[in-house]
Amino acid sequence: MIYGIPTYDLPLMAGVAFLSYLIGSIPFGLVLTTLSGGGDIRKIGSGNIGATNVLRTGRKGLAAGTLALDGTKGAFAVFCAFVLCPFHTLAAESLAALFAVAGHCFPVWLKFKGGKGVATGLGCVLALMPGVGLCCCALWLIFAKVTRISSAGAIIAFAALPLLMIRPGRIDFASPAYLAGCLMAVIILCRHHANIIRLIKGTEPRIGQKGT
Repeated sequence: MIYGIPTYDLPLMAGVAFLSYLIGSIPFGLVLTTLSGGGDIRKIGSGNIGATNVLRTGRKGLAAGTLALDGTKGAFAVFCAFVLCPFHTLAAESLAALFAVAGHCFPVWLKFKGGKGVATGLGCVLALMPGVGLCCCALWLIFAKVTRISSAGAIIAFAALPLLMIRPGRIDFASPAYLAGCLMAVIILCRHHANIIRLIKGTEPRIGQKGT
């Protein structure tokens, strides 16, 4: 058994992981900019498919739509796990969250070159742990607004995620939700490695400027 899940339920868990990966891998930023006549977002700014790079096209509505849809797909993956797995639900939801983020960051449709997972990760955390998700959103918005650097807010929010998941008086490191949250944070922070270097050097572009 893994997390109390019997062997005969493992194929269902694998199916949840695969479905969540496919949901997460939908490149909404690329789809929206292409359908709107904005061209291939991968050839604009940083080449990233996320909302921050979509904003560099100057079309705030498209950027907001990308942000909303990327967040929604993360929450939807967790919801699908909730529906499909009436037993071992937390483990299934945690797996769904992790693979939705992985799908966004490494989508099969784009040769595994995707986004950085921030909006999708926030959507997953909001669905999995609403209180923690709201705290992460607040940190992201506050630091992004104060610094005018979106990546700074994202890095702070997900660096804090493992600490935010610890319940007062109860440190449940063995929880599948805690493990999934930590792994999501690692993936997203690793995807921001270049941003972290530029932040240290003071060369990270501010919101609306060209950059990566």
